[in-house]
Amino acid sequence: MQRLRALAVALPLASLTVPQPAVAQATAPAKPSPCIARTHEGARYTVCTVRIDRATIRLAHARADGSPYATLASLPKTDATTKRPLLFALNAGMFHPDLRPVGLYVEGGKQFMKASTASGPGNFHLKPNGVFFIAGARAGVLETGSYLRARPKADIATQSGPMLVIDGKLHPKFVRAEASRKMRNGVGVTAQGEVVFAISDEPVSFAAFGRLFRDALACPNALFLDGGSVPTLYAPALGRGSNILPMGPMLAVYGG
Repeated sequence: MQRLRALAVALPLASLTVPQPAVAQATAPAKPSPCIARTHEGARYTVCTVRIDRATIRLAHARADGSPYATLASLPKTDATTKRPLLFALNAGMFHPDLRPVGLYVEGGKQFMKASTASGPGNFHLKPNGVFFIAGARAGVLETGSYLRARPKADIATQSGPMLVIDGKLHPKFVRAEASRKMRNGVGVTAQGEVVFAISDEPVSFAAFGRLFRDALACPNALFLDGGSVPTLYAPALGRGSNILPMGPMLAVYGG
């Protein structure tokens, strides 16, 4: 017994140290995503709402060397001016086979394509069509003729068609637009100046899409951007990946 006690005394003090409880590391709460799931008239949508005084909205089409971005995932992940991270991106309108924008296109205050008032086939020419724009601290959606008369000094502007909602009323031709159902994305601006992007997560008609903006999202004016067989939304925080087929103009929203 004497020898055992001596060995115990000889043990290093470190081996007798009582482990201290781990201190929890404080983590900053995650910032809420501007995009949420919405259901309207039984159809599922993703709706992203931003204020232009708290986010940076860019139009993008091609890199400095002239090569088209083509995919939403190719867009810069950080805004060069504000250093804000990319939150989400979506198709900004229709485009030619070479990916050039159809109709008015203003990026960084520079007009690259003129507004089109011509008649023709397809959604773009389902008059009235319109323009989504940002001019300084103001965002807006206007019917093309109204935009050309107002001539705002736009930082960005993209023309597409048809208009979905015009001064609180659905496009007059949507009475016959219930049958055609496709994935659709569009943009509206509320009376408070918030910019609202909506992407259908299942095929919907033009009329149903217009009612979403008018009745659920409170946008007195809204514009259809584009559509097809798959929704076009890149939002990594939501697990939404990039487009597969190449596209032309894109809207990128930076914030945080």
